[in-house]
Amino acid sequence: MTGLRELQRQRVHEAISTAAIALFLERGFDEVPVTEIAAAAGVSKPTLFKYFPTKEDLVLHRFADHKGEAARVVRGRAPGEHPVAALRRHYLDGLAAHDPVTGLNDHPEVLAFHRMVFDTPSLAVRLFHHMTQDEAELTHALAETMDELTAALLAAQVLAAQRVLARRTWAQLAGGRPLAEAEADAVRAAEHAFALLPDTPAAS
Repeated sequence: MTGLRELQRQRVHEAISTAAIALFLERGFDEVPVTEIAAAAGVSKPTLFKYFPTKEDLVLHRFADHKGEAARVVRGRAPGEHPVAALRRHYLDGLAAHDPVTGLNDHPEVLAFHRMVFDTPSLAVRLFHHMTQDEAELTHALAETMDELTAALLAAQVLAAQRVLARRTWAQLAGGRPLAEAEADAVRAAEHAFALLPDTPAAS
């Protein structure tokens, strides 16, 4: 059971996040000072930084649920299922659910959020840092079933493919392509991308 203190912490965290994203989408990430976000959320600047160590984290925490996700998929796959097959299945499930992380979500706020992340250099750099951590975690998970070099190369290929797919799909939706058309194309593109990846471990 979640305690009252934890519930209060979650409320403050959500209040800060909601205030920050609203201001960023309205005026731009670089145009909103942290002091204004703290005031809008009803907290002090030191309190804000207790919850979000950097200004960029106010945005990128939205991806927190997906941190280390690829590694979890590999470790949680069915017996006998190849890691690439598990990752392919998981990505296609994300498309079917219109998970924003796949780029396949045409809600105006989601489209604007991704545009902000892609167009703001400091956010792009911070996102790359998160992706590097994900790559390391996926490498470790893959190395449990194959040699370390193969694991590192495959992890880089998988995450690069997913990044290209997501941005491509977002760009189509941001350009006005109907969701149904973008979805069909995203599924075809995902199938093509994963078909290019090895489905059996290389010899050690």
